[in-house]
Amino acid sequence: MLRILILAALIWWGGRFLGLPRNLRITLLTVLFVAVLAVQLTLPDGHPLREGTGGSAAPWLMLGSFALVAGFYARIVTALKNRAHPQDLEMNQPASTFTESELDRYARHIVLRELGGPGQKKLKKAKVLVIGAGGLGAPALQYLAAAGVGTIGVIDDDLVDNANLQRQVIHRDEDIGKPKVFSAQAAMQAQNPYVDVHPYNRRLTEEIAAELFAEYDLILDGTDNFETRYLANRTAVALGKPLISGALSQWEGQLSVFHPANDGPCYQCIFPEAPAAGLAPSCSEAGVVGPLPGVVGSMMAVEAVKQITGAGAVLQGEMLIYDGLYGETRKIRLSRRADCPVCSGKAES
Repeated sequence: MLRILILAALIWWGGRFLGLPRNLRITLLTVLFVAVLAVQLTLPDGHPLREGTGGSAAPWLMLGSFALVAGFYARIVTALKNRAHPQDLEMNQPASTFTESELDRYARHIVLRELGGPGQKKLKKAKVLVIGAGGLGAPALQYLAAAGVGTIGVIDDDLVDNANLQRQVIHRDEDIGKPKVFSAQAAMQAQNPYVDVHPYNRRLTEEIAAELFAEYDLILDGTDNFETRYLANRTAVALGKPLISGALSQWEGQLSVFHPANDGPCYQCIFPEAPAAGLAPSCSEAGVVGPLPGVVGSMMAVEAVKQITGAGAVLQGEMLIYDGLYGETRKIRLSRRADCPVCSGKAES
């Protein structure tokens, strides 16, 4: 009997070491048990094979009964755990399918004629990188996560400051002093556990930009300095990635979609050179009304949803300007520059 038990142990733990599926190991143990039981029930008393496997069917029947009870108990415990934590199972669904919880969560998207189920699947499969977790990045990140964008990257090297909280609503008072990317990640995953957030706690540089951008389908630029904007634009153009760019100043915001690979202009077509010092002051220097970043950042998220799903028309070749002080919006047409040092020759053939 001891030999049979050793063999059973080898099947279970040896098979586990070799990577055999659990169900296959259970099947092999069942076959072994049935074979031993058949020997005990069919061969006469005193037979060498029967003596070598225990000499009696009774201990095997007791062992089989114990294993059966233990198996039922394990299944009951597993079922109770799944009822207590249903999302643990739901989170492992393939990217092309939705759990019941997700279908309910995204129901208002799915009933939209322009999105529907196919559009929501595109959002779930999409990978979007947001540069900056500040004024524009905060609302864009929140709404991308809420919309169900499957993979969201956020890169920023700044820490949450008390002065940020007047407008950067993804961060909380208790986050002061923390890296913005980790504060934003916690907020997004608390809001929607079905999204995968990749935080990059560093500044976007020439050395990492191309490799980072290559991992994503769409780039959102919510930075507040021209050096990073030009770098993001050059990299996006070189890789053929669409770039959604926004900017703020006091009561006014603007945004556009730049995608030369789709025959649109790039950022440097419109802003060939950075303005002279003092002509484009930062928010800390000129001030900004708190809700304005929320308005423009949310608009950037809307453009991202449209770009991913193909719904409507994105702001390519156009710039939307919002004046919060007087409640006005206007659009201006944007054109490519044939002599643009960044995107000339990048039109789709």
